[in-house]
Amino acid sequence: MAELTLDHVARYPRPGTVFPAAFAFSPDSTLLTYLHSLEGSMSRVLWAFDVERGESRVLFDPGAGVTEENVSREEALRRERQRLMHTGVTHYEWAKTAPVILAPVLGDLYLISPDGTSRLVGSGAIDPHLSPDGSRVAFVRDGELWCVDCETGTERRLTHDAEPGVTNGTASYIAQEEMDRTRGFWWSADGEWLAFEHVDERHVPVFRIPHWGTDDPHDVEEHRYPFAGKENPRSTLGVVRAVGGAVRLLDLGDAEYFARAMWHPDGRLFVQMLDRAQSRLELRAYDSGAGTFQTVLVEESDVWVNLHNDLRFVEQTGSFIWSSERTGFKQLYLYDGDGTLVRALTDGPFPVDAVLSVSDDGSRLAYVAGPTPVESQIFAVGLDGGAPEQLTKDPGMHGAVFSPSFDRWVEIAHSRAHAPGVTLHGAHDHVIHAPDPGDLELQVPELFTLHNRDGVELHGALYKPPALPAPLIVSVYGGPHAQMVTDSWGLRVDLSAQYLASQGFAVMTVDNRGSARRGLAFEGALKHRMGSVEIDDQVDGVAYAKGQGWVDGDRVGIMGWSYGGYMTILSMLKQPGVFRVGVSGAPVTDWDGYDTFYTEHYMGTPDTNPDGYRDASAVTHAEKLIGKLLIIHGMIDENVHFRNTARFLDALAKANRSCDLMIYPNERHSPRSEPDRRNMHERIAEYFRAHL
Repeated sequence: MAELTLDHVARYPRPGTVFPAAFAFSPDSTLLTYLHSLEGSMSRVLWAFDVERGESRVLFDPGAGVTEENVSREEALRRERQRLMHTGVTHYEWAKTAPVILAPVLGDLYLISPDGTSRLVGSGAIDPHLSPDGSRVAFVRDGELWCVDCETGTERRLTHDAEPGVTNGTASYIAQEEMDRTRGFWWSADGEWLAFEHVDERHVPVFRIPHWGTDDPHDVEEHRYPFAGKENPRSTLGVVRAVGGAVRLLDLGDAEYFARAMWHPDGRLFVQMLDRAQSRLELRAYDSGAGTFQTVLVEESDVWVNLHNDLRFVEQTGSFIWSSERTGFKQLYLYDGDGTLVRALTDGPFPVDAVLSVSDDGSRLAYVAGPTPVESQIFAVGLDGGAPEQLTKDPGMHGAVFSPSFDRWVEIAHSRAHAPGVTLHGAHDHVIHAPDPGDLELQVPELFTLHNRDGVELHGALYKPPALPAPLIVSVYGGPHAQMVTDSWGLRVDLSAQYLASQGFAVMTVDNRGSARRGLAFEGALKHRMGSVEIDDQVDGVAYAKGQGWVDGDRVGIMGWSYGGYMTILSMLKQPGVFRVGVSGAPVTDWDGYDTFYTEHYMGTPDTNPDGYRDASAVTHAEKLIGKLLIIHGMIDENVHFRNTARFLDALAKANRSCDLMIYPNERHSPRSEPDRRNMHERIAEYFRAHL
């Protein structure tokens, strides 16, 4: 086994993470396609597995010229929204009813047949999608919606009013970054119509980001970024024929956010609209011809309504699957097409994570859920009632993809002890990919539970150094919609934590109140008061660690990125007696400097919750800094702007305080350059060695 070094920490891919992904079955279920590397790198090609013969082959390889350096700036920003680090073939899709695959590569549109033949049908495309019958591809170019005929190669422009600040068919920034929606148009079930989002953000002031680290002194990005409490982009929904023609606009009313759209098989367009407070979600069914709609159902919450991607239609009956947190935990429900509740499909003291699929005969539903907070398992349930069946049993985390008939399904399984493996289940099981942990010497982190000061159970993980007690580093994220502590291979290959442990530090992670997969009450504990209960729980985690004898005296540090960077700074300011040293990456330092959708979901607006914003701001508490703090930030971060760090540095100076700073002029929110990552991790290790 090889010894872990900083070179390993900076390098992608992580050990054991080169495995097949993005599985999909052909319409006739005879082929299983997936993305996988040829040489164990971050570059992927398209593979096909013949489910009868049990054989794999490369179906499409775009060649070695597809790298992160040659994508357009628009595509680079989309990759950032999706946290996409892989290159090569990064997306593909089957037509629903035809044996044809679309694989876009650097804006070029390749159609691939099951025998592996490919042909180029277009270029210059952003976010392309196949029509259900595979005869057309719709895409965005220069802010307009286009469609190309796959047989003739004839392109047709479907919209005609884009200009700076106005786009058609492209999801808005906050939809991509915060709503988990990267697409801005949708094919109808018959392939004749396209619904698309029209975004007008001309009224949103431009936020400029200079590229200080380049040779061009005039290289400046312009973003229309909606800050908390300010105006949002305005979205409307248009419908147009795939062959062109007049655009029909649908009246979305006065709801603030257009969240989701999906065509029902009967031709209605189901649209989800969310109010500004994000406490009321309305599911509407539009008659796109008449432009009228009926409200199908309404979700309301005195905490907040979380968006989901669980809507599924049952073609045979016109009914649909819906998820709701109305019981406190996300559960699944079956509704008639008019919105009448038929029955609850799941129930219990733990939440459903996500719907996977509905069988093509409309009889069964597959989903993933966590019977315990640190695992996930695959379940199936009949739509006509009956108890769910648990299909996976091994410890750890599981994902799955089902064939349309449900007679075959792919299981992706991993845990702290086992790297990801992939198995095809059916009449005969086939191992698609055996776990490959790599040759690095990595410890299995220890999972533990503790109870905080209010008696709430929290889950944690510990990376042990060669000897205990030791200086303790709390590795934190702490924000909502995320979970760090699971029985997963990802926990094992947190190489930053592993490296620091090998250098003599105990490294601990605790999922505080506010984090995901614990139900609405657990998550909602931070409503209108970010930077409060999360820090309390981290302090209680430190007390627990001291009680276990893991900590050498009072030598406790903290580190985190993004929300974890925010948690690091605020923990240092609010609990200086607990945390002596901090390393904060890309921190939000005042929530009035972050975007509307995310911030207001949890905090309301600065006008409605001024005290909450004030207390949650690191700028407010800058004068309390006592310990040693290092802030790391990329200067072209368009998500958490470098302005956050600048405002905090200004507040420190006014309070006659100071901290250390490491800036990366050419990095965004996620460091992408391996040399920059190598440098960063060395600085972090040096900082904790020097001061902790």
